[in-house]
Amino acid sequence: MRRHSIVRCWPRSCAQRSTRLFWFPIAILSLGAFVGCKTEKWVDVREIPLNPLSGVLQLTSDSGPQPTPRTRQFLRRYDLVGDIENKPRVLLDKVHELLVEEPDNEKVYSFVELAYIHGRRAENEGNLAEATDHYGAAVAYAYSYLFDTRFEAGRNPYDPQFRRICDLYNAALEDGLRIICQNGCIKPGDEVNVNTCGQEFQIEVVAHGPWQREDFGDIKFASDFQSEKLRNQYRTYGLGVPLIVTKKRKDDDPAEEYYPDSLCFPATAFLQVTTTPGTDTEGGKPTVRCVLELIDPLDQPYAMVGQEPVPLQTDLTTPLAYFLSRPEFDSNTIAKWGLLSPGDTQEIRGLYMLEPYNPRKVPVIMVHGLMSSPVTWIEMFNDLRALPELRDNYQFWFYLYPTGQPFWVSAAQLRDDLAQTREKLDPQHQALALDQMVLVGHSMGGLVSRLQTIDSEDDYWNLVSHESPDALEASDEDREQLFRLVFFKANESVRRVVTIGTPHRGSDYANDTARWLARKLISLPNYMLDTKRRIVANNPGYFHDTWAMTVNTSIDSLSPDSPILPLMLEADQPSWIKYHNIVGRIPDQTSWWEQLTTQRLAPDGDGVVAFSSAHLEDVESELVVPADHTSVHRHPRSVLAQVPQ
Repeated sequence: MRRHSIVRCWPRSCAQRSTRLFWFPIAILSLGAFVGCKTEKWVDVREIPLNPLSGVLQLTSDSGPQPTPRTRQFLRRYDLVGDIENKPRVLLDKVHELLVEEPDNEKVYSFVELAYIHGRRAENEGNLAEATDHYGAAVAYAYSYLFDTRFEAGRNPYDPQFRRICDLYNAALEDGLRIICQNGCIKPGDEVNVNTCGQEFQIEVVAHGPWQREDFGDIKFASDFQSEKLRNQYRTYGLGVPLIVTKKRKDDDPAEEYYPDSLCFPATAFLQVTTTPGTDTEGGKPTVRCVLELIDPLDQPYAMVGQEPVPLQTDLTTPLAYFLSRPEFDSNTIAKWGLLSPGDTQEIRGLYMLEPYNPRKVPVIMVHGLMSSPVTWIEMFNDLRALPELRDNYQFWFYLYPTGQPFWVSAAQLRDDLAQTREKLDPQHQALALDQMVLVGHSMGGLVSRLQTIDSEDDYWNLVSHESPDALEASDEDREQLFRLVFFKANESVRRVVTIGTPHRGSDYANDTARWLARKLISLPNYMLDTKRRIVANNPGYFHDTWAMTVNTSIDSLSPDSPILPLMLEADQPSWIKYHNIVGRIPDQTSWWEQLTTQRLAPDGDGVVAFSSAHLEDVESELVVPADHTSVHRHPRSVLAQVPQ
């Protein structure tokens, strides 16, 4: 098993199942409360890119951009107000002369603001060369204002002008990059010469962080997009231009197969001006030498100017939302067919990473529930990744599996996939962080996760037979398929398990009606069914209880009558593992309309899993949150519970 991407995963035989799709809405009435994700729009394109100067400088007004009152006051003092509209280029030259003669913060700020305003005007008129010239001057002199020792005494971080010069630096850099990128994206390793009407910018492009030049694909500006789907928007304020970078595939990285196609990652473009503006000339034309740093803010949320760290302007949420909105990524289809046709989704089963593999960070593996996909974790992932103390020490992996099959089959597959991943990424077992893994499972995913921490001994074999396993009449392949389900060891690399809204004692949603519908709708792979039929047929009288041999769907496996669930609860807990449990409980004060429209087979619980089923005694901690089954893992208290104390 291996796959290259999460793609539109329509089974080849879906046309043959049209009658089943007719019944699908009926099944949802019984199974819908387990759903962890649905088709939703994660990102929208803004009509106008986000710019904090839009109101301050009246960038979108009919009269065009205008100086702030403070800059107008400066111009009045030097009798230059009349040149604002009639002689903009002359005005800039006069302000520049004043600045060169007697440099101070007020002059350099006014020059930067005017340069940016006239850059916008030139761009609106279609004069891109002049616009680039003005944007470049604005960036270079804003950089001087912020870092040149000549202006250090006059810099006042409590003055609104200080934040505005930061915004001018960011806006001028972004608008200049937009013009430069019209001829193609700039990538690490590039050397770009930008010849404008007044000066030449020599720009070296470098990358800082785990992503290398070969990883950089298409680049977009985060300010072009907005996400209302993700409740919390994680941005920081500083210098630079937040970007969305689409990762390119490469063949020489063992972790590459764990990155989904079209994966996007955040970056911030920060321009270091390495020469003082206007002082270096080549051939009589002023030359400005610069280094454009493309920095991964998850790895380094600052730029280094000399020996000083400078906070970056970052956006961690928009690149994530943009990735989820790519047409190649259809989480609803994946979730639906993972339930209805497990065999057709086996090729995309496995572990996925949305950030670079790091052998020094502890993996937190998130395991979704029934008729769901890793997208169900995005809210929690977005929140947790924003915490520096977590992202510095942990990496988040996601397990995707077909949820229509019994959960112990999925547990066996996760067991195999974890072992294979370790051998591929760390064959010498030198990465100590990989021996500290954390499993977080929602709903049925909690059962899949907990089974990674149990020694089966003979208990699971005794459920179906009291005969010796050596006496089983079966081919080597069939024998292996059966034994991997009933004989297993606890994973010694797992140190912590968090179960959320998990039916440890089954769920009443897995009632006779739901199980009957599930058998009609869910098609397990032929090889799985044929293996069980052959084993039972070739061993008459060998199995004293064929219940586990005839369970065909995940709904069957979640029945409160399942004999496997008590075994899991009674199993000895390995001394090296800590268990934590989170239980949802719908508040009693829900309105009559919510009670009427919400299916609640478990009123004393999260509506799907009764409190008596989700509750555990033998755990390190248990948290009860006021949430239903589909939101319990997104509740703020559930998210905060993941943060180590």
